[in-house]
Amino acid sequence: MKRNTKINLVLLLLVAALAVLPLALGLGDHKKEPFTGADAEAETAITELKPDYEPWFSPLYEPPSGEIESALFALQAALGAGVLAYYFGLRRGRRQGEQRALERESGSALPGAAGKSAAERD
Repeated sequence: MKRNTKINLVLLLLVAALAVLPLALGLGDHKKEPFTGADAEAETAITELKPDYEPWFSPLYEPPSGEIESALFALQAALGAGVLAYYFGLRRGRRQGEQRALERESGSALPGAAGKSAAERD
């Protein structure tokens, strides 16, 4: 097995462990909504500390339910991941193209059959 394959498998196992471990250990069982986001946690803490606090601004769009809010967040994350994947794929493709061009240039500079065209070899 290649070294990169081993590293990828270890990383995949770590990600799976990070996803499953909180569920398996029962983290958040004492809460009403165990896996809410940091925004909800902060809002709860602020209202407990200072009940008369008024926010500085209101959101532009308030989703009708938590499920829609989660779906929009997941869509945002997917779009971000797509943009990053496109960028890194483009960089890798350009690098590979440059390497192939350099190989072709160095191959054509060498004397002998490698540098000859098909018509010249016949």
